Amino acid sequence: MKKIVNWANIRLVLILVIVISLFSFTSNRNKSRKLKKSVVVFVGDNPLFVKRETVNKLLIENKTNASSIEKDKLDLNKLEYILDSNEMIEKSDVFVSIDGVLKAVVKQKTPIARVFEGNSSFYIGYEGSKMPLSGNFTARVPLVSGRFNEGNKEKLTDLLRFIYDDDFLKKNIISIQIMPNGSLKMLNRDFNYQIDFGSIIKVEDKFRNYKAFYQKAILDSSLYNYKRIDLRFTQQVVCTK
Repeated sequence: MKKIVNWANIRLVLILVIVISLFSFTSNRNKSRKLKKSVVVFVGDNPLFVKRETVNKLLIENKTNASSIEKDKLDLNKLEYILDSNEMIEKSDVFVSIDGVLKAVVKQKTPIARVFEGNSSFYIGYEGSKMPLSGNFTARVPLVSGRFNEGNKEKLTDLLRFIYDDDFLKKNIISIQIMPNGSLKMLNRDFNYQIDFGSIIKVEDKFRNYKAFYQKAILDSSLYNYKRIDLRFTQQVVCTK
């Protein structure tokens, strides 16, 4: 009995073999190709606290340029880890585009205060981590003096974040002094009075009272007459001339 050869199936198998071979060849050749260049893209409105060149050096791991790197030698997760470990960077996304360009999309940390601690000084980022000062740009944020430690760090960061997120407070509050008993004293930008904020409790209520008082007092120019604004009592604002 003669066997019937199914040429249609044979052709299908041959086509699949050819396609797989071409795909494998193309994939291997693509991996062995070298990158064309590297590109760093910053997202957000922050000024550049870290230089683009610094990020690019980390991205290509101190090689001369990206064109000396083969695609199959790349470890994108490792590169993201290296960038994210930088004290100025909050988050990065590293990938290779279809045309062979190594790209890093970088979000910098956002400073919300500058802390003076002994002879050293550093920023506090929006997420609560420390940021070193930058030689490229000085952030216009409240200056914090006194004890900033693990005991009060969380509450202080929440307060500083509240100030940063409020357009009025962000422009108005320029200095915060942490007293030995943990209470806060603040200075404003335009007038000579001191704000006695007290303990870091009922923050929203205290600032709401202060804003209401300010908006009323600014109308009759009485703010020039005060030396002290007391916000410790959340039901009222006590002023001293």
